[in-house]
Amino acid sequence: MTGAAVPLALAVVSLIGGAAYAQPNRGTNAPGATQAQFERWMTELSTWQRWGPDDQLGSANLITPAKRLQAASLVETGETISLGHDLADGLGSDGNRPFTLDMIISFDPDRIRDRLDIDYHGGFFTHLDALCHVVYDGKVYNGHDFRETVTADGCAHLGITGLKAGVVTKAVLVDVPRLRGVPYLEPGTRVYREDIEAWERQTGARVEPGDALLIRTGRWARRSALPDEAGTAGMDASFLPFLAERDVALLGGDTAHEVRDNIPGFDVTVVHKFTIVARGMNLLDNLDLEEVAEAAARLQRWEFLIMASPVRIPNGTGSPINPIAMF
Repeated sequence: MTGAAVPLALAVVSLIGGAAYAQPNRGTNAPGATQAQFERWMTELSTWQRWGPDDQLGSANLITPAKRLQAASLVETGETISLGHDLADGLGSDGNRPFTLDMIISFDPDRIRDRLDIDYHGGFFTHLDALCHVVYDGKVYNGHDFRETVTADGCAHLGITGLKAGVVTKAVLVDVPRLRGVPYLEPGTRVYREDIEAWERQTGARVEPGDALLIRTGRWARRSALPDEAGTAGMDASFLPFLAERDVALLGGDTAHEVRDNIPGFDVTVVHKFTIVARGMNLLDNLDLEEVAEAAARLQRWEFLIMASPVRIPNGTGSPINPIAMF
């Protein structure tokens, strides 16, 4: 997309995001988008060239000093809450990519160290995706060639160190189970744009440009209640234009966002492709939103400051992370 095309793309967001298709009834859990729509959104709602050809930040450009000050103004009590999930819990860690802690203990002289081994991408570990992490049709964000950008030495650009100064912005937590009156969503349940808008009407919270949108499905509550049952809920592809319409800077959730068979017959991780490749949006995957949801309900405050600092991994595709909410 050229710079001149950006205003036109933004102008059609509301049409594409709303009137161009019927919002599915969440009670039916029906797919809400087609492959043709998704492919059109990948170009028409792209931010390529919006911040120039050498941009390294993507949608994080929307987190301006004014946005950080707005987030800071939300702090009232000083209460802080971790949004990260432990690398391992009572049920272990990622079965496909297990976390390993190797202890190094010496008694003469007395010395204690440990070595971590973690393959953090996937559906368990809390992590932040870099803009070079995902490819679509041979391209990464801003139209860069995938094979020229990512090599055995890592990401030549768009790596996680683009966020080395950290992320501080306003977060809006959307508690979908609370909205629907259930403790958690069952695996395969789709979350729609309709849910986000209904939550805004119910709580008065509002997703605005530069915000971090956090979606709770109750994934960790379900894991605790039903430890032998796997699977997660996820975002239906029909919600994707909402991110462009509201100019969201960062998307986070307690899953890896994707719902199985999102667009029937189209085997693509559509949320990751659209956000990272088309929008240049970093993703916070596998957050633990249980404690912050309880605090937000207690305080009746669904907007708060979020801060996160990735490990400065040169040329890295992301970073394990422990984001913090502050009320």
